[in-house]
Amino acid sequence: MSRINGDTIAAIATAGGTGGIAIVRVSGGEAEAILKKMFIPAVKREYFESHRLMYGRAVDAGGETLDEVMAVLMRAPSTYTREDVAEIHCHGGSASANAVLGRALALGARMANPGEFTRRAFMNGRIDLARAEAVMQLIGANSQAAARASLRQLEGGVSGFVRRVSDRLKDVMALLEASTDFPEEVEEEATAGEVAMQLRKIADEIRLCSDSRSARMLREGASIVLAGRPNVGKSSLMNALLNQERAIVTSIPGTTRDVLTERISIGGVMAELSDTAGRRDTQDPIERIGVDRARRAAEGADVVLIVLDAAGEMDPSDAELVKHADERAIICLNKSDLPPVLTSRQLSDMTDAKIMELSAQTGMGLQALLDELGRRIAVGEENSGQLTAQRHIQLANSATASLERAVEAIGAGMPLDTAAIDIREALSALSEITGENASEAVIDRVFERFCVGK
Repeated sequence: MSRINGDTIAAIATAGGTGGIAIVRVSGGEAEAILKKMFIPAVKREYFESHRLMYGRAVDAGGETLDEVMAVLMRAPSTYTREDVAEIHCHGGSASANAVLGRALALGARMANPGEFTRRAFMNGRIDLARAEAVMQLIGANSQAAARASLRQLEGGVSGFVRRVSDRLKDVMALLEASTDFPEEVEEEATAGEVAMQLRKIADEIRLCSDSRSARMLREGASIVLAGRPNVGKSSLMNALLNQERAIVTSIPGTTRDVLTERISIGGVMAELSDTAGRRDTQDPIERIGVDRARRAAEGADVVLIVLDAAGEMDPSDAELVKHADERAIICLNKSDLPPVLTSRQLSDMTDAKIMELSAQTGMGLQALLDELGRRIAVGEENSGQLTAQRHIQLANSATASLERAVEAIGAGMPLDTAAIDIREALSALSEITGENASEAVIDRVFERFCVGK
């Protein structure tokens, strides 16, 4: 990327509202000159040492104090944008920060566009596009797992993965070119088999790192839905898992008539826990709508907690839920603190789903259930190259499809240079993740989602 030789920009870098500190950031060739005109250090100094925090006053054009501040000048290239950067740390709140920002703008700076500081870091070669996107993902992370994934991406995990895969594809291309340029020395049939094997391995590796389910759970959180007939204790179980009285609990069937959702952190992953209307045939039109919504919620969930009453006989609606339990299901035998009527042994003859005995009333088995949920929604954090951004996953899927076409072409006995076309397409898709092959329109779309000041 070529360096930006543009104007000097300024913005408030901290979030709006009341706070202890607000930071006004200035970046560009005039940053030092602007700082020296609007900041008077408490200890007079002719030379501002780079990266040294100074105490003093921010002043207006007439020398009147705008605020008592700390200021720092950071000279290029050792800055976020690789340009000269000045920051003024003033008291929090809009009045002081806006006054200091207004003074910087009056001295010749331009108001920064959303994401323009990070865009300059990208254009000046400090970070690639994947690492730039990680900045915004980190700011918007809603769980510890999402924050850790963003940090790994910011530290180059995704970029390193793309680079390693691309290098291996380039090695495959070199082998293809050698078989084409030196047919008497490189046997094409043996080369074709080796190339196909390498491409399958690379495609599998890309597929592993672009799991859309894990990425969605990191970005948006997992979906956990409680399902069951009325009065089996779904609402009590939800309250117990949340450790608060969120759902209304009564002995009247049909109390819960809609999907009630709360957020909970399990193993560092944010999840939406949803209590749903009891599954039963009903003539009540409002309750019927709730039952329909309960079915739809369960169909789209990552985990379904099928709640049964261990102290009561199984009825047809229970049997129907157990019969259709898939790999997402955990069967929760609630009220297991009472004399048992329905047992896990009976259920194990009906389903392969995980069966857990618990009591929402006493707390028995709740920690085991939380541990199981943690395992179900874990997102493979040991994989530093895990792609989490939707844009990256789409490009990775495109690269995988190109490699699969190349393997098919080789299997069909087509010339190796035909496969080379698909491999080049895969390389092009991967390079767009890091921005090496990204168009201006793609770059614009990435940075328009940023906040002003970052």
